[in-house]
Amino acid sequence: MSNEPLTSDENTPDGDAMLNGYRKSIDNIDAALIHILAERFRITQAVGEYKAKATLPPADPNREKVQIERLRKLASESDLDPEFSEKFIRFIIDEVIRHHERARQQ
Repeated sequence: MSNEPLTSDENTPDGDAMLNGYRKSIDNIDAALIHILAERFRITQAVGEYKAKATLPPADPNREKVQIERLRKLASESDLDPEFSEKFIRFIIDEVIRHHERARQQ
């Protein structure tokens, strides 16, 4: 995969500086999101290893509930759809739990 940003498509003239500027910003944000997610998963991997050694359960439903409520509120305050934010964080939490379950089996 290329690290080159995608700045145009077949329906947009390459000379559309305004659209290309927006797209460049989106590309930068997408790259930052990937780096942030990678760092988050490095940390949650360590948590999973710790939980496995301490014989703690892979999931913590109470923490998940608190986190989801906190992030829904933050999303609402940030003019982001709270439903979307919950789906997004739920996807991440489910993946983390899967990793924690795998760490427990090793």
